[in-house]
Amino acid sequence: MTGFRGTTIVAVRHNGRVALGGDGQVTTGDQIMKSGAQKVRRLADGRILAGFAGSVADALTLFDKFEEKLERYPGNLSRAAVELAKEWRTDRYLRRLEALLAVADREHLFVISGDGNVIEPDDEVVAVGSGGGYALAAARALKAHSQLNAADIVRAALGIAAQICIYTNDRITVLELPE
Repeated sequence: MTGFRGTTIVAVRHNGRVALGGDGQVTTGDQIMKSGAQKVRRLADGRILAGFAGSVADALTLFDKFEEKLERYPGNLSRAAVELAKEWRTDRYLRRLEALLAVADREHLFVISGDGNVIEPDDEVVAVGSGGGYALAAARALKAHSQLNAADIVRAALGIAAQICIYTNDRITVLELPE
């Protein structure tokens, strides 16, 4: 079976609001296997938003590991992200996992990868996945040149990516942190 593709995740912090969203498409080879997958979720009693790109089983494993880190370091997204990246890179089993995580709370947005990277953007916009580049460009432009709120920027950026990337669809789920 060919590797799974077909995810776009984008997160934005704008005017004191934080939103993260993803499309629903899962593709293997040249076939769409699922159109309504849920690739975003709330963690830590709704205080953290997370989304994944990559293998679904791998990402779910990483969500579980990340939740463990959040429990160990409550209220400290930065420390939990770094600890996950360290374990992901050094653990014999975890380092084989093929996924990226985008995570956000009120103060931070990060992309976490298995090669030990924890990247926080300068412009409070992150995107990962097959259509990540398209969504990132769209979100940056919308953030700079529109009056949209964070959730609407995420929704519009994902919609634009869905029009360009064949591995991204318009079955969009957007989560927002409460004020």
